[in-house]
Amino acid sequence: MKLTTKGRYAVTAMLDLAIHAESKPITLSEISERQGISLSYLEQLFAKLRKNELVKSVRGPGGGYQLFNSPADIVVAKVIDAVNESTDVTACGGKGNCHDGKQCITHDLWCELSEQIHQFLSGITLQNVIDKQKAKEEAQREDNLRPSEPNNTFILSQVS
Repeated sequence: MKLTTKGRYAVTAMLDLAIHAESKPITLSEISERQGISLSYLEQLFAKLRKNELVKSVRGPGGGYQLFNSPADIVVAKVIDAVNESTDVTACGGKGNCHDGKQCITHDLWCELSEQIHQFLSGITLQNVIDKQKAKEEAQREDNLRPSEPNNTFILSQVS
């Protein structure tokens, strides 16, 4: 799969925005600091995300970015598509010229896989990812709070 850092960073930044922007706009520098993504790279990504109406900018003091819609209404595939990222797994970029200018024998297989990946990502919203992460964190918290079981193993030593 040819999903590069562009698509991964766009999804990561959108998730960060969804998690932290409940009451106020979030600046790109805040996202940059939390996620370790270059500020200039985020600026490029957010220009595309804004153009595709996934985020909106708020100007002035206290300004930044907010999601255009609810996290439950934004699918991961749309974020990836917005930054011109591809989920194509063919060697030819879907052009069909992968074997001496002709279609290779596995072309249709990889095209179908590419479509399956896109459909999979189209069925997952930002809210789904957030909910899954929260459930995972809650399960880990419960595991940490659970008292450890007493050790019922006895060590017998031989007395001479």
